[in-house]
Amino acid sequence: MVSQRRDGRASGTVRATLQSREGAAFEGEPKAEELAEELVGWLAGSGRFRAFADAHRDKIRKKLRTAAGAEALRDVRTELQAARLLLSDRRVDLAYEAYGSGKAGPDFTVTFPGERSFNLEVTRLRGAPRATAYGGPLPAKLRQLPPSAPNVVLIAIEGNTAEALDVDAATRALRSRADKKDEPFFAARGFDGTRAFYERYLRLSAVLVWCEAATADARVAVWTNRSARIALPAKVARACAACLRGD
Repeated sequence: MVSQRRDGRASGTVRATLQSREGAAFEGEPKAEELAEELVGWLAGSGRFRAFADAHRDKIRKKLRTAAGAEALRDVRTELQAARLLLSDRRVDLAYEAYGSGKAGPDFTVTFPGERSFNLEVTRLRGAPRATAYGGPLPAKLRQLPPSAPNVVLIAIEGNTAEALDVDAATRALRSRADKKDEPFFAARGFDGTRAFYERYLRLSAVLVWCEAATADARVAVWTNRSARIALPAKVARACAACLRGD
């Protein structure tokens, strides 16, 4: 969680950690102070994550600097925590915003030995997860998925179990609207009608629901799109889920 401490003693500790070897990549970035204790712990505990943060320090600093408020800062934290956990598997390599910083592309491109690279878009659900007729964050994220590669959306939720977000129900509801040619519904969500929705939906290979506060298997649920043009290999999905569980 984002630290809420504001007393002078705590602020001094934050500055000291950011000036340490592990926190040097974020020294002088005011927004990093909100995450300092966690961030420095992550950097100190993982050489691979530290190398990732060093390589992408400008992008990360920009995201921290432009985060408008506590919720946006938690969104950045979620991205960084997902990267740290995925990099705990030494088989995994991550590229950050490979399609261009600030462009409507996925957050990460993930490389796994012996498999084609896939894109990973990370989002955080604000508020309690619930079955929804409009697919929650999925419509907006579908518009960011490029062709010619597997695409995965990771949805971070709060609560006690990843199963609280029923992705299957959400996608069925979206497809039902598309089958009924509900053009205004999809136009209001940035699609050029139902045909454009389906074109993007077929780019979605899988959804990972991640509940960080849960334990063991309840931390991650994997939904696979059987209609996807390019599937995510099952062993890759299992490896990602194991990382997010903290196995």
